[in-house]
Amino acid sequence: MTTKTLVLNDDQVRQKIRRLAFQIFESNFDEKTIVLAGIDGQGYALARAIGKELSEISPLKVIHTKVMLDKSSPERGEVTLDAEISSLKKKSIVLVDDVLNSGRTLAYGMKPFLDIEVRRIEVAVLVNRSHPKFPIQPQYTGYELSTSLNEHVTVVLGETCTVHLH
Repeated sequence: MTTKTLVLNDDQVRQKIRRLAFQIFESNFDEKTIVLAGIDGQGYALARAIGKELSEISPLKVIHTKVMLDKSSPERGEVTLDAEISSLKKKSIVLVDDVLNSGRTLAYGMKPFLDIEVRRIEVAVLVNRSHPKFPIQPQYTGYELSTSLNEHVTVVLGETCTVHLH
C-alpha cells in the first residue's frame, strides 16, 4: 500500500488558482476575450476554476473549451474541442492542465489551435513536476514539485480541493 502525502490543502489550492488568474490577467490585460482550453478531466475543472476567478477580478470575457484526447496515447486518435474552432480565431489561448509531467499531453493538446490563426498560446498548470520530454514550458505555474519518475501526483478539484503525492 502506498502512502499519500498531502502537498496542498484546500485553502492552498484555491490560493494557487486565484494567483494563476491574476497572472493570466496581468499578461492579457489588453485582451477583450481569453480562451481557457482545459484538458478533459481535472485540466478542464482547473480551467473553469481559473475562469471563475478571472471573471471576479477582471473585465475579460472568458471562453471555456474542453480539449479531448487519449491521455495514455495522444498521438493516436483525434484531438477535439467542444467549441467551434472558428470562434477561437485571433484569440489568446491558455491551455490548462492540472499536472505537467513530461509535456506530452499538453503538446498534443495544442494541435487544434495550430490549424487556426491565434494571437498566442500559453500554458497554465497547477503542479509542474519538471520531467520534460517535450518542449513545453508553462507560463503560469501554481506549484513546482520535484518528484521522482515513479511517484504520482493526484489533483482533486471540487467541493474540496487537494494535491497529493504518492
